[in-house]
Amino acid sequence: MNHDKDYYFKLENGSDIRGVALEGIEGEHVTLTPAAARDLSKSFVHFVADKYSKKANQLRIAVGHDSRLSADILKQAVIEGILETGAAAADCGLSSTPSMFMATVLPGLTYDASVMITASHLPFNRNGLKFFTGEGGLEHEDIHAITTAAVEERYSECVEKEDRQAVEVCPLLEHYSAHLRKIICEALPEGGEKPFSGLHVVVDAGNGAGGFFANKVLSPLGADISGSVFLEPDGHFPNHIPNPENPDAMEAIRKATIESGADLGLIFDTDVDRSAAVFANGDEINRNAIIALMGAIVAHDHPGTTIVTDSVTSDELTVFLEEELGLKHHRFKRGYRNVINESMRLNREGIDSQLAIETSGHGALKENYFLDDGAYMSVKILIELARCKAQGKAIDAMISKLNHPKEAAECRFKIRLEEFKEYGLDVLSQFESFVEKEEGFTKAPINYEGIRVNIHREGIDGWLLLRMSLHDPILPLNIETKQEGGVEQIKAWIRPFFEQFERLDITSLF
Repeated sequence: MNHDKDYYFKLENGSDIRGVALEGIEGEHVTLTPAAARDLSKSFVHFVADKYSKKANQLRIAVGHDSRLSADILKQAVIEGILETGAAAADCGLSSTPSMFMATVLPGLTYDASVMITASHLPFNRNGLKFFTGEGGLEHEDIHAITTAAVEERYSECVEKEDRQAVEVCPLLEHYSAHLRKIICEALPEGGEKPFSGLHVVVDAGNGAGGFFANKVLSPLGADISGSVFLEPDGHFPNHIPNPENPDAMEAIRKATIESGADLGLIFDTDVDRSAAVFANGDEINRNAIIALMGAIVAHDHPGTTIVTDSVTSDELTVFLEEELGLKHHRFKRGYRNVINESMRLNREGIDSQLAIETSGHGALKENYFLDDGAYMSVKILIELARCKAQGKAIDAMISKLNHPKEAAECRFKIRLEEFKEYGLDVLSQFESFVEKEEGFTKAPINYEGIRVNIHREGIDGWLLLRMSLHDPILPLNIETKQEGGVEQIKAWIRPFFEQFERLDITSLF
């Protein structure tokens, strides 16, 4: 093992690779170097070759990136690593993460695998690598195997430069946009070649990769996209964080929607695997609401199906999905791969599950390879919008019976230890014992992550969830109540418990 490369393991981030790619934030040094990107990509090619029992020189690998400032230098390194194995590389340029998977399955493309260079919504100086085969994104175990092979330099031999294949240029977003337009036209045949004529839709791409959706999907189908904002790629992200969970981002698309008098607003994260929406009246459709809307859309064709969500969804959402739509709500764990994999598992066991979706805006449908794709999810919403408008109905009526908690809050307790996992698990264990003795606190009977507690005490009705972050030294605490002042009251009840842990920063609890 090459100990100089041991730090590669710290680049592992669940089902992808992430690190600091540019200097610029005090105290952070570059960890995702071009050399690391080259080595990991080289290892990925051999992973794919082994998976499909092929030789490396028989493989075609597509490479794309979002708008980050470090994209070009990392792309060059990734392509170099691919070519060193003898495989062919295709430069797809600016792309979305979902389109990079689709490069492996779209007719006329069908690359053996693909690499997307992105760090989603993280700060401008971060970047990462996401790997796909025709079966979808990789799992953590696959990432670790690729990293281990790179660290151990199992594939250090290089094909001579004169023997390497030429780099192909692939206009992937053109192919992908045509694919989305075809889906829309087939769903709305009465609209001919302009099924979105009469629709006014604004898009906020947050200066990420999502501007294509306005220019290459909506406009060619007849939609009015005037009032759209931040469509130009800019890795400085000068206007707001490209993240549908960010309040400033949601306010930006809400403002654009209202000022333009649009029928709908759409917002994407940097690499377009997440999205959210805004109705014409300015109501924000994210978190519980985006799950409810997608549930209502899915319910048309798949009555009674099971919707898998992450662990922090509201009780009000469960009531809407189950009592209003007649669906089943399976509240699982945080992490889009966890949610998707659970939905796939249910299907294998004979339980129909058509939608896996997180409050973060990651939404994956069975009909679309269980690919978390913000553009595809937006296509489904827009098709429904067009149908509603043709019938003289308002799309927001689809979720008019969704109730919301009166108050909601998230506290994030940082664990001040380098080896934090054992400490965090001990806090969780002690918290479980604490709530079992606390008046009006009842552990949720079905729970897959952390400690979820239903609270009925002194006129306060609500719940809380304490869990371990997937990757960081953080214990997130979510609280929701049906009464004003309920969150602060619950904080007061549980504060003495957390004050006993010296290594826990509970500033946010006050």
